Amino acid sequence: MEALASSFSSFQFTTIPTRVPRIQLDKPMLNHLPSSNQRLSNSSLSSIHKNKAEFRLFTATSSTVSTEFADPTEEQVEIDSQGEKFDWYAQWYPVMPVCDLDKRVPHAKKVMGLDVVVWWDRNESAWKVFDDMCPHRLAPLSEGRIDQWGRLQCVYHGWCFNGSGDCKFIPQAPPDGPPVHTFKKACVAAYPSTVQNDIVWFWPNSDPQYKDILTKNKPPYIPELDDPSYTRLMGNREIPYGYEVLIENLMDPAHVPYAHYGIMRTPQRKNSVKADREGGRPLEISVKNLDINGFFARQEWGHSKFVAPCIFSAFTPLVADQTNGSVSSAGTKEEPSSNVPQRRFLLIFICIPVSPGNSRLIWSFPRNVGV
Repeated sequence: MEALASSFSSFQFTTIPTRVPRIQLDKPMLNHLPSSNQRLSNSSLSSIHKNKAEFRLFTATSSTVSTEFADPTEEQVEIDSQGEKFDWYAQWYPVMPVCDLDKRVPHAKKVMGLDVVVWWDRNESAWKVFDDMCPHRLAPLSEGRIDQWGRLQCVYHGWCFNGSGDCKFIPQAPPDGPPVHTFKKACVAAYPSTVQNDIVWFWPNSDPQYKDILTKNKPPYIPELDDPSYTRLMGNREIPYGYEVLIENLMDPAHVPYAHYGIMRTPQRKNSVKADREGGRPLEISVKNLDINGFFARQEWGHSKFVAPCIFSAFTPLVADQTNGSVSSAGTKEEPSSNVPQRRFLLIFICIPVSPGNSRLIWSFPRNVGV
């Protein structure tokens, strides 16, 4: 979340002085989460929840707000100043796009320092997200297999689990002995999970009270990713630097003409003189809404939006097709109607905190116009 403050400070705004209330956010100390060779048990997760007070507080403040695109007498920046704190463990997190998951095998993934296993439960026709640790001898379940009955089988002793995390079979247990496989300690922690926008999401708390969290709280929805009138591809990549660096980079348009020279075109003002080959210049941005759940901003070429903690998107405003009567004969713009195709192009970046110094990026660039 430091990106929210530091990326704004790197821009050159056209501004008027404004007093902005202070916003406080709980920032997860990812450097206190376990490293890649450590495992995080349910008890460890519980201790994290109990010790949120130990997390550092991050204060984002600003003394200026752009009104370049707004009438200051009519529009004001909307800021939530209630002092509400952001709960990092009460959010949905994306794990992987479905297109990059193989239903035949379990997959090891890490999110927010949690080692999880993602696997396809053919009995429930759903993707499941479990703690990647067998309750027996703590072996990674991601190194196991899906057995012939569609259960997740541990590679170490063959214990088998259904889609709810219940142990259904212990090969070493006598068939006429006590039903030890039904004991609570024989179950694996199952996280609430769902598929939305062709991405597997999970809720990072396996406490039973969150079993039905999906009925009360859903992952952020991006309608363009499900709209058949849009063409899109989706991909992901493991990034060898932290979430805060990744998301700050994506929020920073000032680097585009240099880091992506010759690849991405950057709009230039009419009659402007380039200071150098790449055409870097002062940027104008107007922040319309800002609170702990993200922000909405307007730039010269379009808009940008951040939905905390993972989704950053930049997109062109809705533009009606100029060939279908959306502009009146007098040359004035008419309000777009629901039956008028709206041309749009989006850059969608989904940033996932993995562990200290590591992150994962899922991206998609849907559009309903030709390039």
